[in-house]
Amino acid sequence: MATKRIIRVLDINLSEEKVATHHREDLAPFIGGIGVASKLFAELVDAQKDPLDPEQPIILANGPLSTIFPVVTKTVAVFRSPLTGEWGESYAGMRLALAMRMSGFQAIVIRGRAKKPVYLSISDHGVRFKDATALWGLSVSETGSILRGLEQGRGHRSCIRIGPAGEKCVSFANVNVDTYRHFGRLGLGALFGAKNLKAVVIYGEKDEPIENLAQYNRVYKDIYDKAVTTDIMDKYHGIGTAINVNGLNNLNGLPTKNLQQSSFEQAEAISGEAFAEQSLIRKMACAGCPVGCIHIGLYRREFGPGFDYESKNLSYDHELIFALGSFLGMSSQEKIYALIDAVEELGLDAISAGVLLGWVTEAFEKGILTEEQLGVKPTFDQTEPYLEILQQLVQQPNEFYRVLALGSYAAAQRYGGHDFAMTLAKNEMAGYHTGYANILGQAVGARHSHLDNAGYSVDQKLKDKSAEEKVQALVKEEKWRNVLNCLTICLFAREIYQVETVLSALDAIGIKSNEAELNGLGEEIFKIKHNTRLRLGYDFNQLAVPKRFFETVSVTGNLNPATWQEMLEYYKSIIRE
Repeated sequence: MATKRIIRVLDINLSEEKVATHHREDLAPFIGGIGVASKLFAELVDAQKDPLDPEQPIILANGPLSTIFPVVTKTVAVFRSPLTGEWGESYAGMRLALAMRMSGFQAIVIRGRAKKPVYLSISDHGVRFKDATALWGLSVSETGSILRGLEQGRGHRSCIRIGPAGEKCVSFANVNVDTYRHFGRLGLGALFGAKNLKAVVIYGEKDEPIENLAQYNRVYKDIYDKAVTTDIMDKYHGIGTAINVNGLNNLNGLPTKNLQQSSFEQAEAISGEAFAEQSLIRKMACAGCPVGCIHIGLYRREFGPGFDYESKNLSYDHELIFALGSFLGMSSQEKIYALIDAVEELGLDAISAGVLLGWVTEAFEKGILTEEQLGVKPTFDQTEPYLEILQQLVQQPNEFYRVLALGSYAAAQRYGGHDFAMTLAKNEMAGYHTGYANILGQAVGARHSHLDNAGYSVDQKLKDKSAEEKVQALVKEEKWRNVLNCLTICLFAREIYQVETVLSALDAIGIKSNEAELNGLGEEIFKIKHNTRLRLGYDFNQLAVPKRFFETVSVTGNLNPATWQEMLEYYKSIIRE
């Protein structure tokens, strides 16, 4: 790959309050994003130390196309996950990629543990370590409000922060990014808490001139036109991913009541269409995106007698409606909003929180858990018990809630109910029950996410293909997504950024490449991830799929463990090659 780029890496040591900038020419072939982050993480992670050990690194990275081309809006975080013990990888949008670009850094490494709570203020002028003692214990929104008043750079500033869940090192605590986006999955917030790091504020004013402006403008316009004048992005701007609720429900693919069902009798009331008609108030876009896929709803909450109400703006999408809606049997938008509000303020991953609550509810129904342990009687479609459980697992007043804060897999290991603890490789399932490829894709994917390899899509698009062809499709897709994630392209725009478009965009900013090189890069990152995961303890032979996946009908019909195992064995044979 012909490029003279040098990757500027900001290295922050919280323990010593020291900062260094490294100029890494050797990282240029990895382009940026997940390529650079994977390489740095593989160098720095200590497989012998706990995920929350102060020396474990947090890596943030963006790509060379970030925010200067349409819908290239993401920043990647790579870390050792406290939830799974292995590879942690998460993406977030809003203004973070823009702020990093204007600060002049392509990657940020954070290590060590501050002696007292701090937040970092990062700009093109340097890094400041600031006392966050007064912020410790505050909610996500309170923290954001205060920091916005303290820090400069409005308009191109990004404020990422944790809530009480991160401070308490809940294994699925998230990091909030500019209010409406998150590093959601796999527990990055717990690493912030373990490092005594409440927040990071990034801003800058650094210019990056584009040499061949005419070529850049032509490529930009072509991509922009595809994003706004074709129907490729219509779904995301219109109703948003919440449109999946009715679609999956009609196909027996909507996980409901801890996946005891795959369709929900109240789906219409909590569908994307219903949210849009009844509570949607505006749409927002990440910096550098012309689409506007962030759907903001109005939650009106009574906080006192005598018609005393307050209103909050909350973002919603398919995964939130699934995890805090159908999965818990929630029959109204108001109930879902109440749970969204709670996880937002506490700083919890919504998917893991909802799936954990589903297991808790069924375990209580089956007598595995008791009211004495929980302090409440959890029931599907009842909000108040769930709100109390969420508060308690963050506060962790006793051993039971300390175990619950480790996630569904750990809780089922301790108390029982493995067969209906809906996790894959220790990570809580996403909002699709489509078939074998979806299950396998999450179980073997690098971050155990439906977004690793789109198994949910493979199940539907390749429904009539052989098991081997589906496995091959998963592997091919994961490798190509590594390329897109080097550029930190929003995966909603994956149909726009086909190979030729990616090459044209890179060429427009002076990076020469070809299809073979890109595919080779995707393969190399795949290997780095795989080898690092093995070093951190991932083991194919220890994969156990909860029986519930095979008991509840899916989009592609009834599933059986033998076929899934055959697909896993075939996947392993491909990886060995």
